Amino acid sequence: MGRRVGMDRLDAMKVFVLAVDEGSLAAAGRKLGRSPAAVSRAIAFLEERIGAELLHRTTRSIKLSEEGERYVAICRRVLTELEEADDIVAGPRTAPRGLLTITAPVVSGEMVLRPILDAFLDAYPTVSAKLLLFDRSVNLIEEGVDIALRIGPLADSAMVAMRVGGISRVVVAAPRYLKQHPRIAEPGDLAKHQIVAMAHLPNSWTFAPPAGSSAARTVQFTPRLVVNSTYAAVASAVAGRGVARMYSYQVAEQVGRGELEIVLAGDEDPEMPAHLICPQGRLAVPKVRAFTDFAVPRLKKHFAQLKKSLSAR
Repeated sequence: MGRRVGMDRLDAMKVFVLAVDEGSLAAAGRKLGRSPAAVSRAIAFLEERIGAELLHRTTRSIKLSEEGERYVAICRRVLTELEEADDIVAGPRTAPRGLLTITAPVVSGEMVLRPILDAFLDAYPTVSAKLLLFDRSVNLIEEGVDIALRIGPLADSAMVAMRVGGISRVVVAAPRYLKQHPRIAEPGDLAKHQIVAMAHLPNSWTFAPPAGSSAARTVQFTPRLVVNSTYAAVASAVAGRGVARMYSYQVAEQVGRGELEIVLAGDEDPEMPAHLICPQGRLAVPKVRAFTDFAVPRLKKHFAQLKKSLSAR
């Protein structure tokens, strides 16, 4: 009897996590081939065991309670560790299989990582993937993520990190805009220009210290145009609306086609590292190891080519 309850509890955990991910009991039921009532019973079973409400239910949606927020993170860890244990014990006899969950920043995920993931899925037909793109820090363990692409310095020492390249910030503008406006020879010249800014960033840009100084240079500005989309900022710069500051990979194609020119290249901060990271122990899981072995050399090649192409401009 105890074994049956244990199996029910694990099954209920899976149902609960899927309901949270899908956003409704009905959607979770469709994915599992169960009725919404059966999904509701599984969650009620968990709520009865722990003595707390996990979900606030309405006719159209569900919302995690405070206890539910904590419990879903625990469920993800338990289910991930069980899958990990199965795969590790099976070892090299088992081909990579199952669902691989990856996260990345929105634009680098769409432009850089997604094509590599597509090729990986073609090479490994027994693996499926979930690519989650967020411009926020994702807790890999609590959110059940296998691998992340991170741009910038790493703060989480509990992760295995594989460096795949470097990313620089670049200031860009359309050639016709530059011809019609004062020359940009140093960061201070930006005060005379129309700025296309990102909504989530401050109205200032910081540059490397000048020769012989240790003090970084910060330029304050009042934007002419503020957008909350990387693609919109790049398109506005290409259209000649002003000067924008972007990551190198975000404008590489436009620079390569001559639609944008880089200015102040010698004044930028050193490049930031790009890494693939995963939780300790996950590399022993065949699907995770297969993806890192597949993706790391391709990412290194991509970022090296990107750096070379921009240096040549």
